[in-house]
Amino acid sequence: MYFKQFYLACLAHASYLIGDGGEAAVVDPQRDVDQYVDEAARNGLAIRYIIETHLHADFVSGHRELAARTGAKIVMGAKANAAFPHTPVADGDVLRLGSVELRALETPGHTPESICWLVMQDGRPARLLTGDTLFIGDVGRPDLAGSRGLTPQQMASMMYDSVHQKLLMLPDDVEVWPAHGAGSACGRNISRETSSTVGAQRRTNYALQPMSRDDFVKMMTTDLAPPPPYFARDAEINRRGARSLAEISASPLPIDAVREEINRGAVVLDVRAPAVFGAGHIAGAVNIGLGGQFASWCGTLLPAEAPLVVCADTDARAGEAVMRLARVGMETAIGYVTSSEGLPGAALPQIDVTELRAQRLAVLDVRRHAEYADGHVPAARSIPLDELSRRVSEVGSDRLAPLAIICGSGYRSSIAASLLMREGFSNLRNVSGGTSAWVRAGFGVE
Repeated sequence: MYFKQFYLACLAHASYLIGDGGEAAVVDPQRDVDQYVDEAARNGLAIRYIIETHLHADFVSGHRELAARTGAKIVMGAKANAAFPHTPVADGDVLRLGSVELRALETPGHTPESICWLVMQDGRPARLLTGDTLFIGDVGRPDLAGSRGLTPQQMASMMYDSVHQKLLMLPDDVEVWPAHGAGSACGRNISRETSSTVGAQRRTNYALQPMSRDDFVKMMTTDLAPPPPYFARDAEINRRGARSLAEISASPLPIDAVREEINRGAVVLDVRAPAVFGAGHIAGAVNIGLGGQFASWCGTLLPAEAPLVVCADTDARAGEAVMRLARVGMETAIGYVTSSEGLPGAALPQIDVTELRAQRLAVLDVRRHAEYADGHVPAARSIPLDELSRRVSEVGSDRLAPLAIICGSGYRSSIAASLLMREGFSNLRNVSGGTSAWVRAGFGVE
């Protein structure tokens, strides 16, 4: 049996290619599908099935494009109500690839249509593709099906049954291969490991420990962060099927056209590294660098329908940005620039942690609540980046007062600073190296 995981760090997304006897299945494909076609061809495999474990909310799938290019059947849970040609499956249905059997296990809880796929080899269960039902260290959040009339409590109760009546009934040596890793908003405590076993998860996963249904439901529905705003949109795109990625592109724009687009309300998205952005950028630009979880933050922080002008170091980097935006369903890039010459400019001073300590500046920490609680620069205030836009008034009424913005590394803090500059804050500093550098320097935390 051929088996390969494809891991996309930007979206903490794992997809799979499984093959035997010259036939293959792709499970939970990302939107850009060339890698699956190329990998299958290199290994003498014809892609027969494209399997979706559920309607993904955190990225747009390439299932329709991959089907068009290969002639493969798209396979989904019957409860997905997908609006394109597909093969609906239910509990116990089987797909065959040579001597390998893929057996469907209905496991609602994250979504109503969630399906885990048990890979049977030589008549024994070998691997379990869990989608967003079971992660390494966690299970899928139960609050993403509200638009379909189900409460988080109802979904969590379904998840309890899926875990105890399906997944924990499997042998301990069955390998677990989920659709997401650490950093995904589809869970709360996902490990950095990208695979495990049923036995290891039985021992170490907090959500699989013995407890009553009521205790499980309460645990899974308490203190849930709001889902990112693009999740509902992406799930609906996946239900309908996305258009081909080849149809989405952006061209270089002359400076006069950029000025006109900005005047009409376009947002300049500067995808360069924080230090480069800080040295000089188009006034009013939002800095979300390609070096971090770019697509997730764009989907979370940028208006869904706003026209975007991408500012990048090179044509290639601009093209990469447009493709990565499309991975989360953002297709409004109208063009790009690789120079800001001739446009109003601004800068964001960068300071290191030694300067921060010496200058005794007011500090805003934009990491997540749990990160802040684990230790922060003394007296730093906490407003997580994903909450900043609705909590700007808490930053302070004096928008000329000096303020240092800090995160874990300098990436999220540069995003936050660029958003605050758009709100009129004009005396900001970005802390390069972030809290990690502060700790490495031996400075104390609270």
